[in-house]
Amino acid sequence: MPQRNHPQRFGPLALTHSLTWLRLCAIVGQSGAVLVCAWVMHLDIPVLPLLTGIDLLAVFAVFAAWRLHQPWPLREWETIGHIAVDTLVLSYLLYFTGGASNPFITLLLVPIALSAAALSVRAILSVAILAGLAYLFLLRWYVRLPIPTYAEGFTLHVGGMAVNFVVTALLLGFFIYRLARALRLQQLEVQRVRERGLRDEGILAIATQAAGAAHEMNTPLSTMLTLLPEMRREHPGDGPLGEDLALLQDQVERCRGILREMVAFGQAQLSHEPERATLAAFLHGCVERFQLLRPEAELELQVDHGLDDIALRTPPGLRHALLNLLNNAADASAMCDSHAVQLRVGRSEGWLEFRVRDHGPGFTPTGAPAVLGRTGKQAGLGLGLALTEATAERLDGELTASNTDHGAEMCLRLPLATVAGR
Repeated sequence: MPQRNHPQRFGPLALTHSLTWLRLCAIVGQSGAVLVCAWVMHLDIPVLPLLTGIDLLAVFAVFAAWRLHQPWPLREWETIGHIAVDTLVLSYLLYFTGGASNPFITLLLVPIALSAAALSVRAILSVAILAGLAYLFLLRWYVRLPIPTYAEGFTLHVGGMAVNFVVTALLLGFFIYRLARALRLQQLEVQRVRERGLRDEGILAIATQAAGAAHEMNTPLSTMLTLLPEMRREHPGDGPLGEDLALLQDQVERCRGILREMVAFGQAQLSHEPERATLAAFLHGCVERFQLLRPEAELELQVDHGLDDIALRTPPGLRHALLNLLNNAADASAMCDSHAVQLRVGRSEGWLEFRVRDHGPGFTPTGAPAVLGRTGKQAGLGLGLALTEATAERLDGELTASNTDHGAEMCLRLPLATVAGR
């Protein structure tokens, strides 16, 4: 799959998404706290300035949500700017509610903790310096809370500390969990990319050797094509020998045809020009090719109604991927003395599905990836499924394996947006 900007990506983008949700929670919590203090506890606090600060934060929250849906990338300095706005608004609210004596002053530590989980050292220092300057400012300049007596003030302060502890614990626990989950997902993605890179390197090495072998085989095949007609002319009366030589000449021609097809396939891959044909024409070519390779196989083709006329932009690798699945299915059926192979083509929402079924022993549950597991064949290079999976990934599709009542089923799913023509 191609990489895209996604909220689960670890770094400034993931932190900015977390800050968006945290900002919404802060707006709701701050509004509720101001209203409770003013209407329920009857504290003489400046309600209008406090609500003005919360409204400004709400306006910035709308802008931040709009920004996250824009296509251009989000830089680290922009994330620091979002944190700076949140810190300044929080400092503004604390200024009118007791400054550093307000038990909620420790909320200035939350941006530092979140930054430490997602940003660089320089960015963390910038956020820490900003929070420290805000704290020092609130130590000296603030509006005192109008608390009537010391006892009630102390009780109110302790209650505020308890609420602040619960809020801080919930915020840090939830949002740091989100950032840690994003980190784990990114590590898994890096591991998958590394495994795909190793697989593609192996495929490339084998393809390079195959290209060299094809180039070297062309010379002896040309020599054989030159000598075989001469041998037939030298022994015109030997009927059995003539038949064998004719069969041998046909096989040599077939080998040369395979080599020409390999060269054409390589050129098509290099040009990145997809083949344009209807689904019916594409399947007809695949079925003809498969019946030439496996004349003993009994292929049953089923195409859902209305799909024959779909125009496809099929890359060269798709035909070979489907033939690999059909060959594997024929081999699996042969293991159970059967020649039956089924190919069903259907559409599921925005996907085009090629389902290949066999009448073989099926897959054994091993817990390993089913696609790259053992196929059960005693002979072969073991590259068919690997090449098919690589083709599926290149087309933003997927390859899955499952067992059926009479064998196994391989499903090659491709997005219609990728393979369907306009």
